[in-house]
Parts: sequence; C-alpha cells; structure tokens
Amino acid sequence: MTRDLFRVGDLFLRRGRAPAGLPPGQREISAYPRYGTNFVRDPVTPRSPSIEISGAGIETAWLDAASLSRLPRRDVVADFHCVAGWSARDLRWEGVLLRDLYEMLEPAADATHLRACGWDGFRAVLVLEDALGEDVLIADRLDGDPLPGEHGGPWRLVSASQYGYKSVKHLCRIELHSREPSDRHMRCIPGLALRTLAQHPRGRVWQEERHRHVPAQSVRWAYRSLAHPVAYTLSYLGALRTRRR
Repeated sequence: MTRDLFRVGDLFLRRGRAPAGLPPGQREISAYPRYGTNFVRDPVTPRSPSIEISGAGIETAWLDAASLSRLPRRDVVADFHCVAGWSARDLRWEGVLLRDLYEMLEPAADATHLRACGWDGFRAVLVLEDALGEDVLIADRLDGDPLPGEHGGPWRLVSASQYGYKSVKHLCRIELHSREPSDRHMRCIPGLALRTLAQHPRGRVWQEERHRHVPAQSVRWAYRSLAHPVAYTLSYLGALRTRRR
C-alpha cells in the first residue's frame, strides 16, 4: 500500500551505534520505502516486457517471463541496506539466481563485470564475483506477492550483500563486459547527482563501501541527515504520482 511507503518515524534516522545484526552505520526503519533516483513516477512497463542479455561473446538474447520460468526458482530472505543509512529487515525475495542464468549463457572467459540497466535510466556495475553470489537474484516477487512497481517490478536485480544502489529496479538489460564500464545514469540530471555521490565499485555493506573516494565514516552524517530525508520524501511523492497516473 502507498501509505506504507512513508512513516514519520523513518524520516530521520537515529544516531548512535548500529543495532546488533546490522552492518556498520545502518539504522533499522519500520517499513520498506520506495526509494531511488526516479522521484517523479515509475516508468511505464511495456506490454510484453523482456530483459536483454548481451556482451562477452554471447549472442544477444531477450528473456521474457516464460523464459525465466524455465530456470530454477530461489528464495532469499535478507535485510535490504540503503547507502543512505537505513535498513529494512527480513524481506523475502523470489526469483531466478543470476548465477544460473550466467552459466546457461556460457560467456567468454574474459568477462569481469556486469552492468544492469533499468527502464528508468539507472545503471549499476557489479564485479562479476559479486554478481554470481548466492544472494543475487533477478526477483519478480516480494514477500509472497508480485513485485510492485514502486519496488522495481516487474523484475529487479537484488544483491542482498551490497548497498541498494546495486539492486537495479525495473530491470531491462544485463550486459557482460571485460573491463569496468560506466555506471552513469542514462538521464542527465540524475547522472550529475550520482556523480557527486561517487558510488563505490563494489558497495559491500559489511565492509561499509559507501563512496568511491571518501572514507565511509566521513559521509555517514551527510547521507543519513541530509540525503535520506530528501530522497525519502521525494520518493514517496513520486509513488503518489504513479498511483494517480
């Protein structure tokens, strides 16, 4: 429900030590909000959506829901950690393990990185070692229901051990590369904002890899006290606009 995407108590994150069971610098919130760079509306899903797979010597392919249904199904129950400092606990994702898809494709041996792209223009680059982990899914269900648009439906890349900016919403393309490609947003204004954040190339939560250049503890306050309230509020307003469309 849209009303669950905004709770006043989650607007400002508590200070102090991280609670037991959470990575350093994280604070638990009471609900799982719509969050990201698409503050206006969620993108319109094509009538027959598919995910394009390309690169690293493989023949370009398009996977639809029927194609993905032929792969083994997996469940991952995990916390979701945002680089802005909040964590939503015990989310249950269902989908296809990315590693199973990768092994089916048989890409060239020199592949080192994977770039995931969303219909909203967001892109994330994962080191192949991270992308092939046991907790990395192409997810289409959340907590027993079809993945809603505000959380990235119909498909979302979910990498539970990395910050949320690696879990690309509205997944529409997966590219394999032999060197690190650009992760710049495909739209100008969000791209400029994300360049300031300088996302870490790996973004592993337990190593607190938040920023590419600046030590994590130096950006915690700015992320939690400034970036989070703004993004939290704008993302909720965007959810309302999507529902009214």
